[in-house]
Amino acid sequence: MKRVLVVLLWSLGFPVSAVDLSGRIDMLYSVRSGAIEGEVVEALEIRNENGARSYVISSEARAVGLSALVKPGSIVRGSGGIITRQGLQPGRFSDRRSEKDPPSVAIFDWRKRLLTLQHKGNEEQKILPPGTLDRLTTAYSFALTAAPADKMINVHETDGHTLTLLRYIVGKEILDTPMGRIQTIVLTMQQGKDDKRARKIWLSPAHHMLPVRIVAVEPDGLELDQMIMKISYANDLQ
Repeated sequence: MKRVLVVLLWSLGFPVSAVDLSGRIDMLYSVRSGAIEGEVVEALEIRNENGARSYVISSEARAVGLSALVKPGSIVRGSGGIITRQGLQPGRFSDRRSEKDPPSVAIFDWRKRLLTLQHKGNEEQKILPPGTLDRLTTAYSFALTAAPADKMINVHETDGHTLTLLRYIVGKEILDTPMGRIQTIVLTMQQGKDDKRARKIWLSPAHHMLPVRIVAVEPDGLELDQMIMKISYANDLQ
């Protein structure tokens, strides 16, 4: 019934809210980077304790098959924090690219309005702008709040060693996926001058505004195409 309501709201052009989302959701994505093939396993867990709501997001990307012989190891990201009326409010984010190196870490002190960044043995503090997200929570932020109603949104985002103001154009597309054709809300990052990064995020109103595809170009030119394969709901939220 919830999915029918979400699709109806989409067709009428109304913002879609998934604030009633709870429990655990597991997602499996395929990922391509040039000739390298892999998979991404992600989980979003919503917790309710003593009237307070919190979240944990985990993500692990790894090469599979013959590609694993060329590029072994995995990329592990994690984010945790609380859920407010405005959506996700991160408390800590980590991004580990190699087992030999420590992860990049962002620590959010909302009371002092300070963001602590730890990267390659260095630590610095920055003023924490309201609504700041980390790289992992940006794709999940609309699962716990209303769908974007504006044509453009601004997001302060950190990856553990930088803090950047990103601008996304909001649009709509029908996406062909292994799960079938999905109507999506699309966030397309606007590149600044000399900015080599790019990102496009497809969100599915029929699946609680979860990300069903992410295409990203990293500062070093590496391009990743992440496509949904399966979504599993622990509490049968479908």
